[in-house]
Amino acid sequence: DHEPENDFSSQAKRKLEQAAQAYLGRSKALLISDYGYGAATPELVKRLKRTRAVPLVLDSRYRLLEYSGVTAATPNEPEVENALRVEIGNDWAKLRWAANEVMARMKLDSLLITRGRDGMVVKLGNEVVDIPIYGSDQVVDVTGAGDTVIATFTAALAAGADAVDAAHLANYAGGMVVMKRGTATVSGPELLHALETSAPVRRKH
Repeated sequence: DHEPENDFSSQAKRKLEQAAQAYLGRSKALLISDYGYGAATPELVKRLKRTRAVPLVLDSRYRLLEYSGVTAATPNEPEVENALRVEIGNDWAKLRWAANEVMARMKLDSLLITRGRDGMVVKLGNEVVDIPIYGSDQVVDVTGAGDTVIATFTAALAAGADAVDAAHLANYAGGMVVMKRGTATVSGPELLHALETSAPVRRKH
């Protein structure tokens, strides 16, 4: 990856928003990834929300809590720790508290927290589900794994799945893509085979 040396120009931002508005008119969901480069902002998201009522999923590296009212957010655990200024570690009570806190502050319908080798946690309503990583923990290459999880989660929401089912599907996709070298993808048949041969699992607390 090569990070931009300069901020986005006003002209570039306008063109990006115009393109997003155009695509949103024929889309079933919107995924916003804010890496802190100035292309995605809370103000942009507010304007896009008014265009069409579709699931809007947010992934923000540095200013998670500045966004409000999106459908779902997909931070990783370090991003949650940084936003709340708390160290979660292996403390389930802290993790549950953090999920509740982010949900409340951001006014989300659901929240997915990715945890690397520890899998992920999804919160929907009052339910917090702890999902262990799918497949082997002998990871080959994590390149693009987070993007795979977020994209699969968003696509599942767009298809009508609830957040828990969407998270399980995303977990399958993420678990498979890390077993491939380079920036890899997971196919529909691969996902279907995983669903047919391995039932979704959740940890009990």
